[in-house]
Amino acid sequence: MNYSEQVYLDSLKALEILKDVIHITPLDYSRTFSEMTKGKIFLKLENLQKTGSFKIRGAYYKIWSLGDEKFKGVVAASAGNHAQGVALAATLQRTKSTIVMPETAPIAKINATKGYGAEVVLHGKTFDDAMSKAIELSKEKGFNLIHAYDDLKIIAGQGTIAHEILQQSPVIPDIVVIPIGGGGLISGNAIVLKKKLGNKVKIIGVEPSYIAKYSRGIKEGKPVNLKEAPPGLMDGLIVKGSGNYTFEFIKEYVDDIVKVNDSEVARAMFMLLERGKTLAEGAGAASLAAILENKIDVENKNVVALISGGNVDMTRISNILNYELAKSGRIIKLTGIIPDMPGWLDKVLEKFALAKLNVIDIRHDRMTPLIDPGTALVEVIVETPDPSVIDEVINELNSIGLKFSKALP
Repeated sequence: MNYSEQVYLDSLKALEILKDVIHITPLDYSRTFSEMTKGKIFLKLENLQKTGSFKIRGAYYKIWSLGDEKFKGVVAASAGNHAQGVALAATLQRTKSTIVMPETAPIAKINATKGYGAEVVLHGKTFDDAMSKAIELSKEKGFNLIHAYDDLKIIAGQGTIAHEILQQSPVIPDIVVIPIGGGGLISGNAIVLKKKLGNKVKIIGVEPSYIAKYSRGIKEGKPVNLKEAPPGLMDGLIVKGSGNYTFEFIKEYVDDIVKVNDSEVARAMFMLLERGKTLAEGAGAASLAAILENKIDVENKNVVALISGGNVDMTRISNILNYELAKSGRIIKLTGIIPDMPGWLDKVLEKFALAKLNVIDIRHDRMTPLIDPGTALVEVIVETPDPSVIDEVINELNSIGLKFSKALP
């Protein structure tokens, strides 16, 4: 039996083992994204899974497959979703988990991992530092090491998503779009989908443009391990190393890999929130970003975009919302110079009110050397339902002798 056949058979077993443990997440048809792209777009919402991502699937099945060995305890290295998946999976199976996280891990993720029952060890600055420590602990204390992606049982557990998609979908998918980090998610699901549908379905992977190791590896014909992993919005996909199993599975079963950047992913996250009413992390929104940015030809095709997770810091969401609102012209910063006399600021604000502009923030500076004495610099951030009125307001202000213009927020 070859490895892919083993993964497929294990995915069927995992489906049975997981049925009373995980959520069967929705496969949601999106009219909005379908109209935008001229395809028929379905979203598989693994951001609604327990722990906020797909990771519980592979982690639970891997730990279950250990039998009584699992009671020696398990250890894993992760800065995010794998940590939480392993922690909950271990707790549900009444065994101890130790999660090694980099010292730079967000406090929210550290606390969430502890909340699922794990002992958290902080070590090093990077994932690789944490992984070295996890391997050390597994040898010293006899813990079972739970790899994040390059493990056949993990891959099989993640492949249960594909079985759900085929059970839930009212149509046969022409394209399934899946994010690639370590490669376990796309490997398991590509194997199941190709075993079930053959060449009727295309599997498209999505990588961050700044760490596209599998795209490069497929071209070079060998796994690529990067020396550096730059930070970015898609932190769940930022993995320096390629897996040995996952590289071979991706090479055999994935039809194409496309790349997206952080700006494209930010837009997809914003659109998912505003139009799809769902919260996705950067890695989770990568599949939709590829579709919305026309990286994939979806016209007249049935397409499933796997939204792999929704664990994102609220401060990051706030930044993305402001960024996208500013980019679309719905939040605009205006600067102007007014006489430093009573009543002039009121005149400016009256013009804003008549144009139905909502003032979010205002700064009044008479101390800057950039302006003449007897004047004041005014910076105003406004929200507008119609960006086209801004030019009219600026013209009206300038017509009464004020110098106003748009500025970067």
